[in-house]
Amino acid sequence: MIADNTSGFGSPELIGTRTPAFTIGTAAELLGVSQAFLRQLGANGLLDPGRSTGGHRRYSQYDLGLASQARVLVDEGLSMDAACRIVTLQVELAYARAEIAALHQQLQDSSERQAAGGRRRGHDRGEMGDR
Repeated sequence: MIADNTSGFGSPELIGTRTPAFTIGTAAELLGVSQAFLRQLGANGLLDPGRSTGGHRRYSQYDLGLASQARVLVDEGLSMDAACRIVTLQVELAYARAEIAALHQQLQDSSERQAAGGRRRGHDRGEMGDR
């Protein structure tokens, strides 16, 4: 399931909070879709809404972002299955890109530390040679 992932349109923060707050009726109204549409997204594995103590679905801003992306694709004529798969792949791609960026940053930081250490060692050797 994608509930732990993010939007394919950028950083994980772009979609919003994952606190389940919206009832299915409110979520459907905000998105301009039917409640059945949201249930289908859940059945297709795109959404995994939280549950209230009474067992009712509660959707987060994150869920609404994913559902909105799926709705755009369905409105463009894609099947529900295809839309869910595309959003899933966008989410996975966003995570992969974020991971690559983090690894590049770690590599750059490591290279800078190594270069600074080499300069320091060279400087230390120069001082000892002058004595």
